[in-house]
Amino acid sequence: MVDWSSAALVFPGQGSQQVGMGKDLAQQYPAAAQVFEQADQVLGFPFTKLCFEGPAEQLDETINTQPALYVTGVATLRAIEAQLGSVKPLATAGHSLGELTALTAAGALPFEAGLKLVRERGRLMKEAGEKSPGAMAALLGVEIADAQAICEQASSQTGKPVVVANDNCPGQVVISGDAQALDSALAIAKERGKRAIKLAVSIAAHSPLMTQSAEAFRAALLQTPFVVPALPIIGNVNAAPLRTREDIMTELGAQLTSSVRWTESVQALQALGVKTFIELGPKEVLTGLLKRIDRGATGIAVNSAEAIAALAG
Repeated sequence: MVDWSSAALVFPGQGSQQVGMGKDLAQQYPAAAQVFEQADQVLGFPFTKLCFEGPAEQLDETINTQPALYVTGVATLRAIEAQLGSVKPLATAGHSLGELTALTAAGALPFEAGLKLVRERGRLMKEAGEKSPGAMAALLGVEIADAQAICEQASSQTGKPVVVANDNCPGQVVISGDAQALDSALAIAKERGKRAIKLAVSIAAHSPLMTQSAEAFRAALLQTPFVVPALPIIGNVNAAPLRTREDIMTELGAQLTSSVRWTESVQALQALGVKTFIELGPKEVLTGLLKRIDRGATGIAVNSAEAIAALAG
């Protein structure tokens, strides 16, 4: 049985998608099925079919991945509420795209408006990848300061940007930027005896290559009806609570070009009193990162009807 008074809902970003996401939830919970049906209506095509049946190549396109994760996260929450009644977690947060799902969970962003915003976010990031192709890589066994030094040296050598994109957990830092600068950073990391894994993406998320898209996204934010969150939500950019509509607008306006400070976000949630982290998404990415951030913290991945039944004890 979960003690919701010390629990946080956390939502993943890109990389957590998979064909079949949310399908068994929709089959067992009408409230979850209704979320997918609404997504089909808002987006104007059989989006549910893409989530449930694929093809994977199409689902993996940024413009589809982001709304798929958003819709599945909200559908999972609605299924939990159908099973347990209204739940009142202590706080919420999301990794990159997941931050928008967290805003909806916190009552700050209506579902339909959120879905339109997420779809636009994905479209703009896809467009940025086409106009300014970039690359991303995970550096393993490095501290943030080391990763920053590697990026600064590579940027200096090439005259092109590469930056820390995600501080996922101790020993796992993702860097992002111009492909040439990133290759230089990987060579420097290798010289220093560090492992690096290039990611299978063509966009440089959370880097200066997203500047033009971030400007267009800020225009979309102005049209979005944000309200004051009903519970604390920790933002990626400053790893601090978003308390007002202005906080949210500033946060999301900076998010595409700023680092995801996930380690610090988890620590900020713990400072609020969070002891249990409940991940609502198709996989267990954030639950895995949590084990690296704090072995003593409890992580629960909720990605199936069976997992929701287990929450009820």
